[in-house]
Amino acid sequence: MTTIAAALAAARNNIAISEAKRLLRHVLACAAAHLEAHREDELPAEAAARFAELVGRRAAGEPIAYLTGAREFYGRLFEVTPAVLIPRPETELLVELGIAKVASMPQPRILELGTGSGCIAVSLALELTAKGATVTAADISPDALAVAQRNAATYNVTLRLVESDWFAALNGERFDLIVANPPYIPLGDPHLSQGDLRFEPPQALASGADGLEALRRIVGAAPHHLKPGGWLQFEHGYDQATLVHELLRAAGFREIQQHRDLAGIVRVSGGRV
Repeated sequence: MTTIAAALAAARNNIAISEAKRLLRHVLACAAAHLEAHREDELPAEAAARFAELVGRRAAGEPIAYLTGAREFYGRLFEVTPAVLIPRPETELLVELGIAKVASMPQPRILELGTGSGCIAVSLALELTAKGATVTAADISPDALAVAQRNAATYNVTLRLVESDWFAALNGERFDLIVANPPYIPLGDPHLSQGDLRFEPPQALASGADGLEALRRIVGAAPHHLKPGGWLQFEHGYDQATLVHELLRAAGFREIQQHRDLAGIVRVSGGRV
């Protein structure tokens, strides 16, 4: 038998202590305060074995979010699996901007393309409940849609889930707001073989030789799926602001806007028809 303190001390040889504590809290299903208050308690053999397994997987690079099955986004905890992209804090900007764009619209119709875990769609649905918003969440992956459905159920919100290759299954439908966090990393980019990206679904990360293949499809088709005055808002790479501005202009968007994240990087661009 080993104690909680001893297990954490051993884990520090392989991973950061903060990560070790998160993994042990996951195994024991307890709060951080419990670990501190019970440092000398014996760790049951089964829990110790599970903890050691997770520490080994983390040491090999597997993301914490996949090991614990959850990641916080916009103040809420969302289920994540290797079938979906891990939510990032910078993507919360897309939710904030989406809320602002439909603030004056009654019962706005919203579409999220490439919903993945559903964290954006669920967040928008929750924040816009009082406005009577209806939210459609589309993804080409049935496994991703299953995760989105579970997250929607967790927060008791209704999402219309559609299996679709971007707009392919949405013929004739129009929306007040379309949001997307599509793949935008160039194929062959060295970052794809580093860190958490090694474990995330490739189709959610990379898109064509220059990273803009998905964005070209989305921006080009979006005007046919927006109501008059409707907005398109999407996340893109740190070095793509000029290129996506031109894509929006060429597609006929007006009031083109580009927004910086907390790091000062132009992270979200969009416009209205």
